[in-house]
Amino acid sequence: MQIADKVVVVTGGSNGIGRALAERFVREGARGVVIADVDETEGQRVAAASGAKFVPCDVRSEEQVLRLVRATEAAFGPVDLFCGNAGIGVPDANGSAAGASNADWTRIWEINVMAHVLAARALLPSMIERKSGYFLITASAAGLLSQIGSAAYSVTKHAAVAFAESLAIEHGHQGIKVSVLCPQGVLTNMTRGQGDTPQAADGMLQPEDVAECVVKGLADESFLILPHPQVLEYMRRKTADYDRWIRGMQRFRQRFV
Repeated sequence: MQIADKVVVVTGGSNGIGRALAERFVREGARGVVIADVDETEGQRVAAASGAKFVPCDVRSEEQVLRLVRATEAAFGPVDLFCGNAGIGVPDANGSAAGASNADWTRIWEINVMAHVLAARALLPSMIERKSGYFLITASAAGLLSQIGSAAYSVTKHAAVAFAESLAIEHGHQGIKVSVLCPQGVLTNMTRGQGDTPQAADGMLQPEDVAECVVKGLADESFLILPHPQVLEYMRRKTADYDRWIRGMQRFRQRFV
């Protein structure tokens, strides 16, 4: 997919990767870029500065996701590319993979997983009718490997990757394209202050670097977009010998305890 003349929605677009994506898509000549976020003040500011349109949206709400789609269609026409980028992290509590509260598990599941389901439910009928549509799901390398210190993040990002796979498998013959974005450390509000952490072990990228990888990945229509290319080798090691990979991750964890 080339971005020029396309209608694009970016959730979580007021900062970090989402902001960089929206700004880059405007520069690529998109016909319309819509930034969606719960942060209305920053969202409005970023939209005004970049030439995008802002629509407030809590991606946990099916009603608000539908409103976002309708507002985009009213302003620019059918959505060509929907970037499900909104996401949160929840740390383990008390040093336990099961330590996060039920409320935290529910919230991160709704934002990191169900938001993608709601977006697909809202958009698939019209995309299938047009035999054209693209979903970019921002997951994480944690969705392919794991996240030390946050079981909830690992689980939900694995689920996001799995849902992206399902979209591609079930709807590819209907003209639907899917890419899943899986970076490691990126300098965003979520990672601020995480200089010496497992997430920063291979270097922290700027959001603009990630946006560059996304534009290239969309042009190639690659399912996996990996701003940190070493993630592919880590995946190969994991699947080649799972037990050895687990032992390696256990040792890796000890470096940061």
